[in-house]
Amino acid sequence: MISSKFFLAVVLASSAVCPALAESGRAAFYSGGRTASGEITGPNGLTAAHQTLPFGTMVLVTNHRNGKTVVVRIVDRGPYGRGRIIDLSRAAARELDMISAGTAMVSIERQ
Repeated sequence: MISSKFFLAVVLASSAVCPALAESGRAAFYSGGRTASGEITGPNGLTAAHQTLPFGTMVLVTNHRNGKTVVVRIVDRGPYGRGRIIDLSRAAARELDMISAGTAMVSIERQ
């Protein structure tokens, strides 16, 4: 039998670690251009914008609707649209099969 103290410690540790490593929300995509990191990106790179993750961070993005995944590199700040957690390059959005919808519910996880 698992003690309640052990269970509580696991739950507290999990809740303290998970928000920094993973989050869920809406994603959109953009064409590219000059980024906050100084790079110039185009629509064909697997890049993304996130408000707080450090530049260069690799992130696994999973589309909730179809389970498709892509790994992107954070190179820009944003998104600035309400309710979004990440903006993806067009190539990353294509990998997730979200081009026609324009946005998708996703989860992101640091790699």
